[in-house]
Amino acid sequence: MTYRSLRECVDDLASIGQLVRIEQPIDARLEAAEIQRRVFRAGGPAVYFANVRGCAFPMVSNLFGTMDRVRYLFRDTIEAVRRLAELQVDPADLLRRPRFYLNAPWHAWHSRPRKVRSGPVLANTTTIDRLPQLVSWPDDGGAYVTLPQVYTEDPDQPGLARSNLGMYRVQLSGGQYRLNEEVGLHYQIHRGIAVHHAAALRRGERLPVNVFIGGPPAMSVAAVMPLPEGVSELALAGVLGGRRAPMIVGRSELPIAAEADFCLTGWLDPERLLPEGPFGDHLGYYSLAHEFPVMRVERVYHRDRAIWPFTVVGRPPQEDTNFARLIHELTGPAIPKTIPGVRAVHAVDAAGVHPLLLALGSERYVPYEPRQPRELLTQANAILGQGQLSLAKYLWIAAEEDNAELDVQDVAGFLAHVLARIDFGRDLHFQTHTTIDTLDYSGPGLNQGSKLVLAAAGPVVRELPRAIEGDLGLPESLGFGDARVGIPGVLVVRGPKFAGERVEEANTCLDATHPHPQPLSQRERGASVARFAESFDLSGPINRFPLVIVVDDSEFASRSLDNLLWTTFTRSDPASDVYGISSFTENKHWGCRGSLVIDARIKPHHAPPLVEDPEITRRVDALAASGGPLHGIL
Repeated sequence: MTYRSLRECVDDLASIGQLVRIEQPIDARLEAAEIQRRVFRAGGPAVYFANVRGCAFPMVSNLFGTMDRVRYLFRDTIEAVRRLAELQVDPADLLRRPRFYLNAPWHAWHSRPRKVRSGPVLANTTTIDRLPQLVSWPDDGGAYVTLPQVYTEDPDQPGLARSNLGMYRVQLSGGQYRLNEEVGLHYQIHRGIAVHHAAALRRGERLPVNVFIGGPPAMSVAAVMPLPEGVSELALAGVLGGRRAPMIVGRSELPIAAEADFCLTGWLDPERLLPEGPFGDHLGYYSLAHEFPVMRVERVYHRDRAIWPFTVVGRPPQEDTNFARLIHELTGPAIPKTIPGVRAVHAVDAAGVHPLLLALGSERYVPYEPRQPRELLTQANAILGQGQLSLAKYLWIAAEEDNAELDVQDVAGFLAHVLARIDFGRDLHFQTHTTIDTLDYSGPGLNQGSKLVLAAAGPVVRELPRAIEGDLGLPESLGFGDARVGIPGVLVVRGPKFAGERVEEANTCLDATHPHPQPLSQRERGASVARFAESFDLSGPINRFPLVIVVDDSEFASRSLDNLLWTTFTRSDPASDVYGISSFTENKHWGCRGSLVIDARIKPHHAPPLVEDPEITRRVDALAASGGPLHGIL
């Protein structure tokens, strides 16, 4: 079965017991979002909010809350998408396995969007303030659309074929936006819309934008899919949705998705930028207020019986984790054909996705000993030049020849494999003064940071300790203590709070020529951790642990693998926060002969972590009590 509309999808999920209705009034501010987060964590059903306070439109969440439900939604088409993805990369597959591709021409036909003159979405008009005003976290700067489908076209080559459909957050209210006239549009610099916007600015034109909400679930999935530049996501929406995507032409500057539940039409004002945010984001922190483009809204359309779908992002895992899993299922097999020598990649969700990337490569070109990373470095550079993979901050890459069973999805096992083999004097490779995820505040400024490639090829060179034996000789006088083992080979140490290290003074040093905080030297940013590393020599027993993580709370960080990954990789910037015992610089190459040390403490320039409102938590607890609509789910 395929769905023409969101209403069809909701009714189908209800019919199989995969949707719960909440008839009690629910507030779109904080309450709906906390319900969503808790139902997702419980592995529960989709949630239909029939009565949203102060709003005539119902809401639905958790449509993609479990992988079983995702596969159910696309049960008739998911295999077709996977096969077409393989065929796109290597058409020779058609000759090798023709019976698997007998329906390929029919599925390819579905990839062509269909132009129509009208559609259900045009049935009614409304205003922005009458839409559901979803606020997910207490300090969010306003209400947001969290499952938008933002449609733009290339000003240099307009038309459906080269259009972009992306999921970029849209701020409906708050801040300095003119109510019912403007919304904020936050996109990251590597996204398809950025190319279109740059072209419009170069041409001296405004960029038309349409924002769709709802419609067939295939449209939402298409909007998050990392397709090559110049390939329209509408093609994927058609194949995954099992029918050509109908697009209304002639009613606005851009086509409108005919089956959407809502559509905002307008354009990006070339003369206007406004602070957007704060917003609780997928790294588990608030992305702070920064100037982003402003969309001037001309009309707001909605279909009859429209439903407002939403999700909530925050510290992983959240519902968007399943988008990443689906993307891996659909595109993972194509990786070896896309990047020669690379067998698999895994953007680690628990670490915030972009901060940590694991890759399995190969060392095929150098058959003689000693084996060491050579081709792996070529592959690492290729990975960091691929679309959203270019945002990776820490890239751990290993050679498959050393362990045929190595799996990038086994994060702890993969890290152990690398740590048992890596030579920190040779196998660390930094990229400095480069771009990282817009939402990552570990670097010196917005979109600014560094990258570190950790490559391993060759035999085991050390045994990874699983317990602390004897006195490690921690410099307690400097405030370091409470050492714990995170995973084999990784020592987690509580450090002093980040203070008195000149960071606050430097971060407030702003003038007309420095609109952003002035960058700090590595020593200024982590003076105490630098002294920590310098307090040991190679004879110290701490060097049995190849990796030492300095944190604010070692009990929390070592409590689970997810805690360790989240703390380490969201709270450190490689160039600023990586140190080493017996470190050296030789021919511009930095390395260390003892343990590698990462300063993963919270710094003053970091964004604050997300915390739920206790009063909202009590209200949701009541819904889960006996007789409540969420009883037995939470």
